Amino acid sequence: MSPTQPDAVFAALHRAAQECSSARLFTVTVLDRAAGLARRAYTSHPVDYPTSGTKPMRDDGWTDQVLGTRQSFVANSTPEFAIYFSDHALINALGCHSALNMPVSDDAGLVVGTVNILDVEGHFTPERVAALEALVSAHRPALLAAMAAVPMET
Repeated sequence: MSPTQPDAVFAALHRAAQECSSARLFTVTVLDRAAGLARRAYTSHPVDYPTSGTKPMRDDGWTDQVLGTRQSFVANSTPEFAIYFSDHALINALGCHSALNMPVSDDAGLVVGTVNILDVEGHFTPERVAALEALVSAHRPALLAAMAAVPMET
């Protein structure tokens, strides 16, 4: 699999996550920290969550945790993530009531993107989170190359 084919890398990780624990909604977000932009680079639901365009990066508790301290964000109910995700009604409409956002850091420790999995309420047990974090870690070299190949222009 070529690192210059981001979709193939992201799709392979999506399949692996699905096999590992289920992934009702799966997305990959790439960051341009210098420009303060985030771009959805891959999605399992292209109609509901398209990959076109960029949006400004946020500055909130989620950002502090995921981008600042490089810790996964785990929310096992809608109220836990609704304060950060303005699209929580759409997330719920897709049958998702829990969220896991895992940071992907470069060799310097800077978060360059996230792998995001959403599923039914209570889905992200400590065991599932550990397994999914290990999966992302195992795919990290390919993910970093794929994320670097994603164009950030709108």
